[in-house]
Amino acid sequence: MTLFWEKLARPVMFRMDPERAHELGVASLKAGLARPFYRKSAADAFGTIERFGLKFANPIGLAAGFDKNGEVVAPLASLGFGCVEVGTVTLEAQPGNARPRLFRLPKQQALINRLGFNNDGAKAVADRLRELDRTCIVGVNIGRNRNVPNDEAVENYVACLRIVHEVADYITVNVSSPNTPELRDLQQEASLSQLLEALSAANDELGAKPLLVKVAPDLSTSEVVAIADICLSLGISGVIATNTTITRPGIDEDVSNRIGNGGLSGRPLREMSRHVVETIYEHTKGKLPIIGVGGIFTAEDAFESIAAGASLVQAYTGFIYGGPSFPHDVCNGLAEILSSRGFKSLDEAVGSGI
Repeated sequence: MTLFWEKLARPVMFRMDPERAHELGVASLKAGLARPFYRKSAADAFGTIERFGLKFANPIGLAAGFDKNGEVVAPLASLGFGCVEVGTVTLEAQPGNARPRLFRLPKQQALINRLGFNNDGAKAVADRLRELDRTCIVGVNIGRNRNVPNDEAVENYVACLRIVHEVADYITVNVSSPNTPELRDLQQEASLSQLLEALSAANDELGAKPLLVKVAPDLSTSEVVAIADICLSLGISGVIATNTTITRPGIDEDVSNRIGNGGLSGRPLREMSRHVVETIYEHTKGKLPIIGVGGIFTAEDAFESIAAGASLVQAYTGFIYGGPSFPHDVCNGLAEILSSRGFKSLDEAVGSGI
């Protein structure tokens, strides 16, 4: 089946407009066309994987951005993902930025997107997830609406959290997308503290569920440390490191200029993401769980993120390039790496490279 993807399906998909291909991929999952790729990924090899009070079948998750509206969680889990993070979801439905807004860079195994939180809105997504027969952990990633200024962001986020809270196993606060104007300003200490305090209070009121924060890879070390300290002081459950980058490492300037604004993901992000993971892990002495995201294409990539301090990993661009067998292959390959290096459980490997 891997050869089918590499030799036939991917070349056909990659000749399409990237967003059209994505829509076709989601439609194919809905229609059950990915069933030949359904696999049970290694689980026993990792031991018990408990993170922020949740038990994960395996450490490989799908990052937010692929299933924005919670339409194909079950088939994605059947491919082998131990977690699917839905979203980013906003309080009100919004169309996102103008097309074209998604671009492939096959030479660099990367994507650039400026989608802009296009989604059906919190109520529609919550209604969909409420009917879901769950076979994996389901996270919901929330952000603010584009037409809401930052001085009204707290109310917007809290209202969104209140709607999705019931249907989320955990909730991720997205303050790091580069595609909503001024959103990243919410990562500044005062703004982030105010936002997380309000979200934590609402979360506690509704019955506390794990609350995570997704950060940018473009922050300075001191900014990353400050965010980690805020998370520790407020009892935030974990950090997702990282979102896409506004820099263009390894990308030709003329290509970058032709595409324009947007966040870069994929292979070029790997070292930046790993640096943020290491910084948080070292500063907090492993007390703050981290989900490593960025440049995860292989089992070795996943292991390197875990060795840097990640408790779990997520992928998006690696899945786009790797195809339906990606989660199964990475998960089982990671289990083999752990075994060959003498780790009896995933926990033993976390931070082992620091």
